[in-house]
Amino acid sequence: MPAMAKVRSGKFGAIVGSALFFVVAPCVMGGVIPWWITDWWMKRGHEGLRYLGAALIVLAVPGLVDSFVRFAVQGLGTPAPAAPTRNLVVTGLYRYTRNPMYVAVAAMIFGQALLYSSPWCGVYGAAFWLVTHIFVVMYEEPALSRQFPEDYPAYKKAVPRWLPRLTPWRKP
Repeated sequence: MPAMAKVRSGKFGAIVGSALFFVVAPCVMGGVIPWWITDWWMKRGHEGLRYLGAALIVLAVPGLVDSFVRFAVQGLGTPAPAAPTRNLVVTGLYRYTRNPMYVAVAAMIFGQALLYSSPWCGVYGAAFWLVTHIFVVMYEEPALSRQFPEDYPAYKKAVPRWLPRLTPWRKP
């Protein structure tokens, strides 16, 4: 029975940690900062671009939430580098792209840039993506290669970093 209690507390801790990180990272990066830039005030702009921006936001949020849940429940960890997962997460949107959380946050930022006709929010989105790309290449991918030497190399080879696959990857 103690092993079961350990698993439950591990999963509970992962859920709580992921929820806290969700509020701190993507909510701030994809919500608070774009709000600060745009005041969520719609300037004159092209209606078609507004609809595209709204669609990006609407599509990104459920994918972001799903990815966070998978990190906690399947990975038994958090997206925070200080409390990484125990298991490599390769289900859900992770079958299409290795970085669905970052893609979702970038989509939210660019969606708000289009929705609110804000070039500065677009510049912020580009800066977010650039910094994220550097972080992924310089820290995250090497760390995952060390943490999951058996599984990560095949996953990395089969699943693109940013642009999603058209068909879901299946673990061999």
